[in-house]
Amino acid sequence: MRFTRLSASMLSAALALSAGVAAAQGAPELPAPSPKARVEQRVGLTDISVDYSSPGLKGRSVFGQLVPYDRPWRAGANAATKLTVSHDFVFGGQAVAAGSYALYAIPGKTQWTIVLNTSTDAWGNDGFDKKKDVAHVTVKPVAAGPRERLTYLFSNTSDEGTRLDLEWDKVRVSVPIQVDTKRMALANIEKAVDDAWRPQMNAARYLLESGGDLDKALGYADGSIQVKPTWWNEWVRAQILAKKGRSDEAVAAATKATELGAGDRVFEGFFKADVQKAVAGWKTKKKA
Repeated sequence: MRFTRLSASMLSAALALSAGVAAAQGAPELPAPSPKARVEQRVGLTDISVDYSSPGLKGRSVFGQLVPYDRPWRAGANAATKLTVSHDFVFGGQAVAAGSYALYAIPGKTQWTIVLNTSTDAWGNDGFDKKKDVAHVTVKPVAAGPRERLTYLFSNTSDEGTRLDLEWDKVRVSVPIQVDTKRMALANIEKAVDDAWRPQMNAARYLLESGGDLDKALGYADGSIQVKPTWWNEWVRAQILAKKGRSDEAVAAATKATELGAGDRVFEGFFKADVQKAVAGWKTKKKA
């Protein structure tokens, strides 16, 4: 009789499948050999997380034996370990776009290579495809632990960065991650300042459309324009003035709205015709 040796990934997949079948058949739920784990950290304005399965030592020798040297390792168990970062970041000195990546390690006796790869749906070590790598970082392992289970940690976190640490047995490897929090914060400030005209404009529009106090609505519209004149707040102001019977001022405000809206896709596509129609009506009403 001939036997075929299964690869580690094929064996893991087979065990996972059999566990799923057993669960479907009403078998008791039991602890997983390598339970799921997740660690996450907010770094300034960026969310970073690692999803992985955490194998245990169970009396075994790990690096160089259970995990061979100089071969790609999924840096966990079962499915690929996944690093997710919400904004663009720098991983060990290499720029990487925001998103989710499979995290692999290539352990060595004196140094490791940590790899980010786009194959996040890979299973086991055999799913590694070097062509899909986006970053390679060389790090030196240091003594730590001991840890029974593989664990990921974030350390030395600041607004501008953190370190992603992998610890197992008596070994720790660490990769710095940086994010440009100052740039993101300044962009948020500029956007908030640029949009500061909106709250009063929205209040004015609500009072106009709901039959509210027109004097108060006009005050909100004027306040919005003082912050930043736009076609939108000028158009709301024009409609308030028209409703108050001040046709000349309404036409002037609508004309200003048309000037400010020139070239704006929303104004040109959805509002310009209505503004022109309203102005024509107000002028006719004035003559009558």
